[in-house]
Amino acid sequence: MSDDFEVKISPLSQRIEQQGKGIDVQIYEDGSGGWLLEVVDEFDNSTVWDKPFATDRDAMNELQEALLEEGIGALVGQPGNG
Repeated sequence: MSDDFEVKISPLSQRIEQQGKGIDVQIYEDGSGGWLLEVVDEFDNSTVWDKPFATDRDAMNELQEALLEEGIGALVGQPGNG
């Protein structure tokens, strides 16, 4: 029996660019029925939300809310911190 499982990537995963900055949005299953949200910036810094979401749409909604409230700059770190 193998412990390997195929990670399911959400079709909502995408690249978002705003104000001259870019992030890669990665939404994927956690292996237990939840969806994880990770954002990787242009310097390979990663931000991962602590708790899984019930659906991939919930994860995307959370990201969109964060972008509206804080802007993309809050998700972009400095070079060399990844």
